[in-house]
Amino acid sequence: MKKILISTIAVAALLSMAGCNTDFDTDVSSIQVSNGEANFTKYVSLGNSLTSGFRDNALYIDGQNESYPSIIAQQMQLAGGGAFVQPMMADNNGGLLLGSNVIQATKLYIKSFTNGAPDILNVNATPTTNVATKITGSLNNLGVPGAKSFHLIAPGYGNIAGVATGQANPYYVRFSSSATSRVLDDAIAQKPTFYSLWIGNNDVLSYATSGGMGTDQKGNVDPTTYGANDISDPAVVAGSIQTILETLKVSGATKGVIANIPYVTSIPYFTTVPYNPLTPAALGANLSALNTSLYGPLKQALTAFGEGNRINLLSATAANPVLIKDVSLTNLSAQLTAALTPSLGLATATAFGQIYGQARQSTAGDYILLTSKSVIGSTVPGAPSTINVYGISYPLENQHVLTVAEAANVKNAVDAYNASIKSLAASYGLAFVDANAKMVELNSVSGIQFDGVKYTAKFVTGGTFSLDGVHLTGRGYAIVANEFLRVINQKYKSTLPMVNINNYQGVTFP
Repeated sequence: MKKILISTIAVAALLSMAGCNTDFDTDVSSIQVSNGEANFTKYVSLGNSLTSGFRDNALYIDGQNESYPSIIAQQMQLAGGGAFVQPMMADNNGGLLLGSNVIQATKLYIKSFTNGAPDILNVNATPTTNVATKITGSLNNLGVPGAKSFHLIAPGYGNIAGVATGQANPYYVRFSSSATSRVLDDAIAQKPTFYSLWIGNNDVLSYATSGGMGTDQKGNVDPTTYGANDISDPAVVAGSIQTILETLKVSGATKGVIANIPYVTSIPYFTTVPYNPLTPAALGANLSALNTSLYGPLKQALTAFGEGNRINLLSATAANPVLIKDVSLTNLSAQLTAALTPSLGLATATAFGQIYGQARQSTAGDYILLTSKSVIGSTVPGAPSTINVYGISYPLENQHVLTVAEAANVKNAVDAYNASIKSLAASYGLAFVDANAKMVELNSVSGIQFDGVKYTAKFVTGGTFSLDGVHLTGRGYAIVANEFLRVINQKYKSTLPMVNINNYQGVTFP
């Protein structure tokens, strides 16, 4: 199958820094490359999937070669930097095997288009990267997909015996120096002269991508008690990062760069599906029937309990919000059952009460997850046939939506993380990347400008985010790399040149 990269209409080149009015405004193109006050001889990067080059929901060779640390390292080599070695995957399809079992799926790709929308599937291939195949020798990129801040200082995170129980990370297992080593220890063993650290995204991301299915810790500083989708307490994130920085400092690594955490709601996973995707045309003749048999009676009953704002009649002239379950609402199942029994009968009223006790229509403050696009309008198994359409007559369940209350939990955590990261950067004299501001800028209407070309966070066509809606494309990572290079130059008086973004991969079309 022939593949082509998204054209320059969607993403275009950073051709030259000279004379350009861009968002990368540190022009060093006409200056001799130098390391300034830094020593790039041994550059080591620590982080999570964003550091490893993860994209399209997998780690694979092309993505690793275009990880932002790899891009940075190539520029550092122009100023005395050494080789940059990564724990390479075995193929370009991604995915992991543990023995004969597939434990991580292959990458996503666009198979075709239906009504202008991409049909996205996993590559139909068996992974060839086996977790048990150990990588040895010196490594510079220690980005571990899935790692949270405290995982970088957790002994045994690379023990293959803990993979099945979730106590170890299969990606780190591949290159951990021992069953008891820490990612931080393995970084120090490389004797870095310069390092980058971008960690903390996963401390809140899994809560958000699960639709708030985890817990907001609110003072629980024992990460051994955390569930997979819990938000890490800000004290845990700050303490973990400080431990990393202090240990690096004591080991002799005093120069580096650290980035803060983007708002998860500035990425396509949360911004692609609108809160009100139900058009009158799509609802058709069902619109009037839904108002008569469902929305009207529900609104009337809820109004009697002072909760009439949860449901409004569907509009015949404007886009309508989806129906969702909001677990933060008072559960009115019993009240609805009692109120609807005279008109619907006990059995039907009981079903209505159970289904709609915490139901409401979505608002602009809610985020419908990218993966929920295929769920809206589908049939709910086991639900009564008259009310069994997700998002229309049956509420989208909690895992499909990040509600306004859950989004507030995410923002509060990120704000706390970022305040600590900025403070720690200043305390340890490190270059600081405001990745949050850059992603907000990328998600804005104007996007990020370079030489008159706009880059955006729009899913697929914006050119900077991969098909999972969370991780970047090669071009997106190049934008991040340029931001890292800019602040490194600013802090350490180096003159590392920016990279040409058009030399890197975007989304591929069939």
